[in-house]
Amino acid sequence: MTLKTRIQEDMKTAMKARETDRLAAIRLLIAAIKQKEVDEQTELDDGAVVAVIEKMLKQRRDSVSQYEAAGRQDLADREKSEMAVLSAYMPQPLSEVEVDTLIAEAVGATGAASMQDMGKVMAWLKPRLAGRADMGQVSGRIKAKLAG
Repeated sequence: MTLKTRIQEDMKTAMKARETDRLAAIRLLIAAIKQKEVDEQTELDDGAVVAVIEKMLKQRRDSVSQYEAAGRQDLADREKSEMAVLSAYMPQPLSEVEVDTLIAEAVGATGAASMQDMGKVMAWLKPRLAGRADMGQVSGRIKAKLAG
């Protein structure tokens, strides 16, 4: 079953169970997926759906920090509940050891020797880590490895 099909099925289940908050989050996700398909005029595969979910999660994280800074805990809580629903569709995250192993493999495969080769390493890693690691943290680890 594709990820998109699973999301559709979960929407039906949430409707039947009258889980309004979960249903709202799933509907937002489906709308974002459909919008991306219309924009690109193509059917999204699981990788592209994960990219849409990652973008939505990042938006929610930013919103939570802004709402909390403004003292709007009610809105922050709603964003957090949406994040919990969206996170369920993300692939299993990699451990730090697995990420470090992949970074070492990428450095070897690309022949990276200095910070100038950072782009090559990131390009090699990005498809392998999509949705499974925070690329911001991975970038910092690559810099540390190439600098040291």
